[in-house]
Amino acid sequence: MAGLVIKPRSRIFHGHDWVYASEIKKSFGNPQPGEVISLKDFKDKPLGSAIYNPRSQIVARRFSRRKQDLDREFFLRRLQLAFSLRQRLPLDVSLCRLAWSESDGLPGLIIDRYGPHLVMQTLTLAMDQRIELIIEALRELLSPDSIVIRNDSPMRKAEGLEPASFVAHGENPDPVSLEAGGLRFEANLLGGQKTGLYLDQLDSYERVASLAEGKRVLDCFSNQGGFGLACARAGAASVTCVDISSEAVSAVRNNARLNSLEVDAVEANAFDYLKSCEETFDLIILDPPSFTRSKKALGDAMRGYKEIHLRALKLLNHDGYLATFSCSHHVNRELFLSNLRDAAVDTRRTLRLVESYCQRADHPILPTIPETEYLKGFCFQLLPGR
Repeated sequence: MAGLVIKPRSRIFHGHDWVYASEIKKSFGNPQPGEVISLKDFKDKPLGSAIYNPRSQIVARRFSRRKQDLDREFFLRRLQLAFSLRQRLPLDVSLCRLAWSESDGLPGLIIDRYGPHLVMQTLTLAMDQRIELIIEALRELLSPDSIVIRNDSPMRKAEGLEPASFVAHGENPDPVSLEAGGLRFEANLLGGQKTGLYLDQLDSYERVASLAEGKRVLDCFSNQGGFGLACARAGAASVTCVDISSEAVSAVRNNARLNSLEVDAVEANAFDYLKSCEETFDLIILDPPSFTRSKKALGDAMRGYKEIHLRALKLLNHDGYLATFSCSHHVNRELFLSNLRDAAVDTRRTLRLVESYCQRADHPILPTIPETEYLKGFCFQLLPGR
């Protein structure tokens, strides 16, 4: 088997599974793009099996610590393990992420379940080349009504892959009616945002909404209105959802009708809305899309977070709550908290930390791969008279 020899002190010796070009001492056996390769240390000791793509910054991604191939039996075994792990979690396995990339030993493979329908993403070359094998395994293990391929993520570009979305098995299921946390949603699996719903935030909707009774709520970057709808159901005095996408605003209104809830949905740039808004609120929720997909843009991202935090704090009533989130793994929890702290100092506000949030348990975090922890959030209360 072809492979790579890894330099000393590389991250793989500290438990990580990624190998960058700068960490390669030499290659042997002429490895080919998408191929399974072996990894060895500088003393010729085996480090496991990995997928290989010289076009990517991450040249190799380890998926096993022993010799292994990506064949049908492998996918059946690894997917079954991922599914069984979810079944032990306190969540609805009919609406969850069934397999999540490195966290399940399947680098670049994402599988989300929406009842009888599956949505799959192959974000690495090796997984993309084996898409038919994966579909066969899913059909054998779960017998889904449909399998939708949502390969429109910009992450595919880094692997030299083109975007593509299509129905690989069954009929186009859109629109799909779903229920999560007692709320009804209508989602598009083939053409909507993400893979249908923000599954990683389902638990956070209810936790934030527990603060909403009797309050004036502003939900910025609302997407399909998960936070806003949960707050309305929890007895909020009023709910305003703001999103720049006309499709998202239409989805909020439709989902509000499905749940017989009253929500004001506004099509606007959240930055501009926060700047020009003359109202104040008791609970403001900020759940923007990722402001950065690379370390190079981290400075711009932090300025973006600082701006929305400054503007939101100025609209927050005394005793009010600010729930804010970041979904970029480049923005770690400490950096995000520091950004909030700086915004509070600049606006002369005193904040009390009420609660911290992270991605739902079906998006497991590996402590040796910090990139698997991407979603973080905080809820602060604005203290009066300080």
